[in-house]
Amino acid sequence: MSFFASRWVPEPDHVSDAEAGLPRGFRAGAAAAAIKQPGVADVGLLVCDAAACVSAARFTRSGVLAAPVLVTRDHARVDGLRVVVANSGNANAATGEPGMQVALGMQAAAAEAAGVDADRVAVASTGVIGVQLDATRVSAGIAQAASALHRGGDLDFTDSIMTTDAFPKRASLNVRLPSGTVRISAQAKGAGMIEPAFATMLCFVQTDAALEPKTADLLLGVCVKRSFDRISVDGQLSTNDTAILMCSGASGVRVAPESEDELRFGEALDALLRQLALMIVRDGEGAKRIGRVVVRGGDQHVAERCARAVANSPLVKTALHGADPNWGRIAQAVGAALRGADPLALDIAIEGIWLCRDGAAVAHDAVALDAAAAGVEIEYEVGLPMSDPAHLAEAEVFFSDLGHEYVTINAEYTT
Repeated sequence: MSFFASRWVPEPDHVSDAEAGLPRGFRAGAAAAAIKQPGVADVGLLVCDAAACVSAARFTRSGVLAAPVLVTRDHARVDGLRVVVANSGNANAATGEPGMQVALGMQAAAAEAAGVDADRVAVASTGVIGVQLDATRVSAGIAQAASALHRGGDLDFTDSIMTTDAFPKRASLNVRLPSGTVRISAQAKGAGMIEPAFATMLCFVQTDAALEPKTADLLLGVCVKRSFDRISVDGQLSTNDTAILMCSGASGVRVAPESEDELRFGEALDALLRQLALMIVRDGEGAKRIGRVVVRGGDQHVAERCARAVANSPLVKTALHGADPNWGRIAQAVGAALRGADPLALDIAIEGIWLCRDGAAVAHDAVALDAAAAGVEIEYEVGLPMSDPAHLAEAEVFFSDLGHEYVTINAEYTT
């Protein structure tokens, strides 16, 4: 089965699935340090062997930043990272100065284990907020993970960053560029506390292509905005979000700025991150279905606000869960986002079946609508009056449904 499993993310013609394993120049390993629970991998180490490794990173925009985010952002060469050390089971967020010291200790321990300077190490954590991370356990886990480093270690590394994830989220792809074939691999985690801006998620991407720092930063930034910035499970913004792209250059294929290689590489990275983002939404802590809402019209700010209102509406999300094509809930969400406005000539469709035109219900095939709403991927379209017909605003958000399992998981999260 192809990695590109969603109809919303077509597989680029120049991209194909590769055998499991990291691109040339990378190794990974994991260990069970009893941070999450005994016997389960919860510390991961990812190492680039190329001294000239180029990287780029994006972080959460939360007002409460976890210690590992602060350490990576402020104490690391974000454009030249060679190592990622990560743990699950504890977010090391809202832990004050002791938490900062643990995160700095993780950075130093990983640097020593990999034989690099500390400022070439990124730190990432995920799990429970407000609990001190056991420095002794995580240090022991780093040492064990270092002894297990190998090119096929991406599978173990992916397991080590999972929390409430129901399944691992990873990929390994071959990308055919005009200058040669390169490999891209990625490992991600996320299932809850997910909201555009951009989710309780970690995502690490590796490639053996050679990119300049500005190119890597540009491509990662654009692709994050089209992927992890476009998803929501529960409208909750995390303290720990981190996305990192690392480029070893070990393939010998150089992706020059403003070249056809850059265009094709960017298309592959964009498709990769969008599919990973959809996997996070599909996981959704008990989700059965995922939705895509596309709002067209108004100005860009208005379209964005309406799309997020629909995606985060409990009424819309529970209707999605129950395969109930109740378009009135969509109208309610848009109206709440634009409260105080004059009555809107609103258009609404579910799976291409128009249910509302110019603010009023229209006749439709109820049997076809019920069948369409029972699918796994459901598309909602909303049309707003255009403020500028020459510039049609459009915004999309991918979102999960909301069911009983989400409540069960989060009601018992720390127990």
